Amino acid sequence: MKDGLSRTLSRYQRTFAGFTPGQKAVAVVGTVALLLAGFMIFRWASTPSYAPLYSNLSSSDASAVIDKLDSQGVPYKLTNGGNTVMVPKDKVYSTRISLSGQGLPSSSDSGYSILDKQSLSTSQFQEQTNFKRAMEAELSRTVEALNGVDTAVVHLALPEKQVFADKQDPPTASVLVSTKPGSELSAEQVQAIVNLIASSVDGLQPDKVTVADAAGHVLSATDGTAGIASSRDQQVQDYQNQMSTRVQQMLDRVVGPGNSSVAVTANLDFDKSVTEKKSYTYNKNNPPLSESKNIEKFTGPGAGSGLTGVVGPDGQMDSTSVAGSANSQYEKSSDTVDNAVDTTVEHRETAPGGVRNLHVGVVLDAAAARSIDPNQIQTLIASAVGIDPTRGDTVQVDSLPFDRSAEKAAKAELAAAKQADASAKQATLIRNSGLAVLILLIVLLAWFKGRKRAKERADAASYVVEQLRLEALERAATQTPVEPSAAMLALESMEHSQSDEIREELASLVERQPEDVAALLRGWLVEPR
Repeated sequence: MKDGLSRTLSRYQRTFAGFTPGQKAVAVVGTVALLLAGFMIFRWASTPSYAPLYSNLSSSDASAVIDKLDSQGVPYKLTNGGNTVMVPKDKVYSTRISLSGQGLPSSSDSGYSILDKQSLSTSQFQEQTNFKRAMEAELSRTVEALNGVDTAVVHLALPEKQVFADKQDPPTASVLVSTKPGSELSAEQVQAIVNLIASSVDGLQPDKVTVADAAGHVLSATDGTAGIASSRDQQVQDYQNQMSTRVQQMLDRVVGPGNSSVAVTANLDFDKSVTEKKSYTYNKNNPPLSESKNIEKFTGPGAGSGLTGVVGPDGQMDSTSVAGSANSQYEKSSDTVDNAVDTTVEHRETAPGGVRNLHVGVVLDAAAARSIDPNQIQTLIASAVGIDPTRGDTVQVDSLPFDRSAEKAAKAELAAAKQADASAKQATLIRNSGLAVLILLIVLLAWFKGRKRAKERADAASYVVEQLRLEALERAATQTPVEPSAAMLALESMEHSQSDEIREELASLVERQPEDVAALLRGWLVEPR
């Protein structure tokens, strides 16, 4: 094996020595590039994959964690501005458990864990302060859990409760939010922060919570209606966009794209109303609910019964008074009927968001709408969006010349950009094609040249071997009978056992010393046979 290895190395040395200076440079550069690529691949494969150990660390916690990692010999990386510590993926859990056993990270804002450090000697003021700090830390963590929020700071103002006071000062809260790069809090998220803070503190009203961003912009209204107002504005904008899109699509089919402009203004009713209505309907065919009949009869003396006469001055009747003798009868009847009446009770609740009035303005390009009647367009728009004149809806359609200068400039720039891009792509394609063709020609030329040289070396080696064989035969013919036999045996052994090696050595000799070999061949050619 050692002889084979040395033979292979010597062959490579002879082959490299036979290269031209250009071929030697290419071989050296290719070998170095191959070794460098192998080293990079090995380094990439051997480099461990890192995973986050802790994120959003404070400066003190990051410093303590790094010191422990250095003492334990664990490799690490710092990302996210030094707030995130990365360790090899296979050491995340073991390292986290080890650091947790040592009390790391130990941030000062540890939430309700602050209350665990209280003792019997803690004063009431210190207890209230610790409780306030714990609530602020927990609320900050809650707000930071929202999408798009990087850091959050919550401050609570909790007035001390007065025992004998009729009115208590209300608690207030302020929230400072820092968003992640490229993120912005929506109105719903701001309202969610307000509701979270207000629901977490006893007696805190949503209108007492102020939310601001890192730029100093107040995100919540003082009356707590920021989310509601934003939601209403969004509903109005969505409705106007829907109507505008509907009208614009219709006009694009009539006058062509870019030849019309639509503006829609909608006034929506967000008032919630409740209407109750009660109506009665009488139907004589319905049976009565109840009926009663009352009859009264009387029989007694008539009107002539009693005493008759003249009353004297003393107030007494005279002796000529007589009594009547006629009888009288009395009879009375009454009927009471309660008829059934149909009663209808209607309770109607109107949902907010109805349209109070709608106004549509349309401008047509005069050059493109010469043969179009604006009245027809107005009628189409009124039918498409449901214009109701009774509620004050209006539609206005006018034809005016459009300013196409900006559009023409944009088209020209776009055409120039496309042409430049096409030219650049064409130039790149031509350059790459030329390089590919050039490389292919160089490879083909080198291949043909190498093949020609290999053929020349093979021919030269064959010629040299043949000349040596002829010389050996000639020497064997001029010597004793024993010597020719030995020479022939040696030549046959050389031809059969070492022919390949001799050919390679002769080819290498031709590469190393072409002038000497040429001189030898010329000598053999001119030597008389």
